[in-house]
Amino acid sequence: MFEEIAIMASNQDKDKFFYPRYPYRGEVKPQNVVFNANLQEFAQEVSYICNLETAGKIKPEQAYSKIKELWKKVKLSKQELKIGENLFNQEFDEDDENESENE
Repeated sequence: MFEEIAIMASNQDKDKFFYPRYPYRGEVKPQNVVFNANLQEFAQEVSYICNLETAGKIKPEQAYSKIKELWKKVKLSKQELKIGENLFNQEFDEDDENESENE
């Protein structure tokens, strides 16, 4: 029984090592947290691709195209999650801008 627990613990340690996740410290909104997870996954996969290319396991052109494909996914994720768009205060922000221009 203790061996099984030790194996499970070592597998968890390996997962933490190979797939590190860091806590999100920005503005806590569901879309921000999801985008952060997508961005961390992107970074991890880019790291793997770079290592494969450095080791000569894949060609530079293959690495470039895979990273470009991953980037498109991150960009689409940003658009779908509307990251960087102020959804609720657009009217108020526009009014504030007009007031500051008139002053």
